[in-house]
Amino acid sequence: MKKTPADNPWTWLQSMPDLEALGSAYPQEWEAVQNDLASLFEQAKPEDLKTYLDKAAQQSAASVKAAKLKPGDKKSAEIALTQYVRSRLAHLAVSRCSSAVAANGANGKGRLNLLNAFVAQKLLFAKDFERKPVAMFWFRLLWPLLWQRAALMPLVQPRGIYCFYSRELIAALIGMIASRRCLEIAAGDGTLSRFLQAQGVDIVATDNYGWKHAVQYPADVIKMEAAEALEKYAPQVVLCSWPPSNNDFERRVFNTASVQLYIVISSRHQFASGNWKDYTGQGTFSLAEDKALSRLVLPPELESAVYVFRRK
Repeated sequence: MKKTPADNPWTWLQSMPDLEALGSAYPQEWEAVQNDLASLFEQAKPEDLKTYLDKAAQQSAASVKAAKLKPGDKKSAEIALTQYVRSRLAHLAVSRCSSAVAANGANGKGRLNLLNAFVAQKLLFAKDFERKPVAMFWFRLLWPLLWQRAALMPLVQPRGIYCFYSRELIAALIGMIASRRCLEIAAGDGTLSRFLQAQGVDIVATDNYGWKHAVQYPADVIKMEAAEALEKYAPQVVLCSWPPSNNDFERRVFNTASVQLYIVISSRHQFASGNWKDYTGQGTFSLAEDKALSRLVLPPELESAVYVFRRK
């Protein structure tokens, strides 16, 4: 029987419900978040949006901690639940908006016409929605010819596709990983790991299967929480592509003694992906964007960024 919020809210929340499910379960909290975001979007100040998200996450963490200190206190538990739900709703909404930015100018029908769909399919996919390593030469040649390119990402994101990987990116990652043991966390459908495995990289793909509503997990993506995977495989290199914003698992990477290199494929906009509080709060690894690699994550309209953490 499918779990519902009424059965046990915290158990249900651990299943990582999407924006629609969460907003439907908590309409009052969703209305409050929508009002907050509408006000921030009107001001058009990205730094205010980041501040809002950080504050929501901090309030959630503080209220959850307070509730744990007062077991059995119904009021504290209700406050903790409300703050957590609002923070989660805000991050999901902003993440979706950032991924849909490319939809500006897309036709109202929200789909590609025959010619645009044909070229996009040949350029980006091996078959159906199975991605392939994209040749930068052909991408630079053909992508500008698609007048509906702004509609692509909003169409594929519901299937768990947040970007496309170029052949040149894969080659560069192979050079960085070399012969070291590698682990991909939050691997989704495992596309990145499969591209690397095909070139002889010793890499294991893992995911907690928290996005079953969007991703079809293949057998070669091992169902495992990031913390457990890091402990079990003791990787020297860790990869993560588009980690959820304000997640609670990336900090485990920085606390794993075997890790020498952590590579994150993410967004140039800090509020859209990754846990920047943990990125900047840790002191064990240096942090830098590799702009050459960033340009190899497609399409460019996503404003992707590749962040490289090296153990000091």
